[in-house]
Amino acid sequence: MEKALIAEAQLTASPAADALNATAYPVIAAISFSHLLNDMMQSVLLAIYPMLKLGLDLSFAQIGLITLAYQLTASLLQPLIGLYTDRRPLPYSLPVGMGFTLLGLLALSQAGSFGAVLVSAMLIGMGSSVFHPESSRVARMAAGSQPGLAQSLFQIGGNLGSAIGPLLAALIIVPQGQGSAAWFSLFALVGVVVLSFVGRWSNDHASSFRQRMKAHAGNGLTRRQIAGSLAILGLLMFSKFFYMTSLSSYYTFYLMDKFSLPLGSAQIHLFTFLLAVAGGTVLGGPLGDRIGRKRVIWISILGVAPFTLLLPHVGLFWTTVLSVIIGLILASAFSAIVVYAQELVPGKVGTISGLFFGFAFGMGGIGAALLGQLADATSIEMVYQLCGYLPLIGLLTAFLPAIKEGQGGQR
Repeated sequence: MEKALIAEAQLTASPAADALNATAYPVIAAISFSHLLNDMMQSVLLAIYPMLKLGLDLSFAQIGLITLAYQLTASLLQPLIGLYTDRRPLPYSLPVGMGFTLLGLLALSQAGSFGAVLVSAMLIGMGSSVFHPESSRVARMAAGSQPGLAQSLFQIGGNLGSAIGPLLAALIIVPQGQGSAAWFSLFALVGVVVLSFVGRWSNDHASSFRQRMKAHAGNGLTRRQIAGSLAILGLLMFSKFFYMTSLSSYYTFYLMDKFSLPLGSAQIHLFTFLLAVAGGTVLGGPLGDRIGRKRVIWISILGVAPFTLLLPHVGLFWTTVLSVIIGLILASAFSAIVVYAQELVPGKVGTISGLFFGFAFGMGGIGAALLGQLADATSIEMVYQLCGYLPLIGLLTAFLPAIKEGQGGQR
């Protein structure tokens, strides 16, 4: 009799378990597409730095401060928004975040001074602060039993958008002028429509997501281990995003200064690097699901060091090749780090997503400001010589614990 009851209970629970573990690919595709639109529009700001520098007579330090204003606005608000939405989800906040980006682009198209550009950058940063924590939560909600894959597919949208943005800027804004940045706001309207449907799905599936999180309530680690692991992940993020900022913010200047490339050609090289970043992002999440996230973090951060150290000492051809290799390897870390952190603190998806996305933006902003000061004081080439040592911080990965079964397997 007892065996019959157990068998009946298993049969009853199986459909529910299958539903919780199912991956909602259409939702992930929608949120990834929205991420593409969001980051494509935001990358316009980075892409037109040379135009702003020339037109407004800005220094490298001021370029760094623009990035700092954009990144800090995003980084300071994201953890707070994530913490709030863990307690009270706001699925319909997603189109609101896209609206802030729209306003920032319209302001940027008309900005005629350094102060006006700073305000535009902060509006764009606010768009990121609202969009990223909630959209990352939706990606985890739709992930089922494949959180690494879902996070990678979500991230690939952002990386593709960041790669396409400079290309479109070279084709549209460079020949037609700063005012043409307003045309990019049309993409925001498309994003608002898509995110409205995503918000409805998120609202309908909130209870099943909470059920799945309760099913994975522990990971076998003490609070001290969790705190130490989060600190190590923070240092790894510092290494990754300081170096990524040196390329995303100053790569065009480096190519123009060292190899005398014209602006349009330098932006094509930036597009190639960012496309490689997108490819690396695709690999990181699924590899983490298969071989473990800790191994992916090892490979992606420490493994890129030989290439970053070599980059400042080669010609244009090998600079292009090495930048692609660096983008592929280094980009695979972020999805693995975010999902690993979510597994460290189960049930706090929004808080962790906001914290790590915010930290990423903050490190990028601080890095841009400091590296801009360094470039003004020394040379743009010196920036890459010093930043080449940053991936050696990846040695700290050795101190990360393996997370036990119950949060997606040993990682």
